[in-house]
Amino acid sequence: MAAKPIWIGNDHGGCELKLHIMEYLGSKGIPVKNVGTDTAQIVRYPYYAAKVAQAVAAGEADRGILICSTGIGMSIIANRFRGIRASLCTSSYMGKMTRAHNNSNILCLGGKITGVLEALDILEVWLETEYEGGRHDISLKLISNAEETLCTGGLWNPPAEA
Repeated sequence: MAAKPIWIGNDHGGCELKLHIMEYLGSKGIPVKNVGTDTAQIVRYPYYAAKVAQAVAAGEADRGILICSTGIGMSIIANRFRGIRASLCTSSYMGKMTRAHNNSNILCLGGKITGVLEALDILEVWLETEYEGGRHDISLKLISNAEETLCTGGLWNPPAEA
């Protein structure tokens, strides 16, 4: 069975970085589905974040990448979708830890704040790092519990920390 493609979405602030990322992924034989804009004309990032987040949430993709000028807006909207753990990373250490401890399924990058070489380093470690599980499962279970309650209009009242 072929690997699911990584979905990549971007606004105008992420066009240039997206091209480098797509070239890198292609050189590794990793399939990509580009659902971002291909021009520098101003567009609204929530549309592109939604495409990627919905694909990951629906299982059409296991992982996604979102790029806007800072990565902040993309991470905010992507994390509104059930089952999404979008992480804005500005260092390779952050890329490693968000996979190892948070099982991040969407990587958010800032096309205007992170250089190409740093972004590719972040991407590489994010792709190669496996989720550790174990004690981190407790936190992910709490996130999932909160998400279920909050997405149905309730207020999440977390249990006392053990």
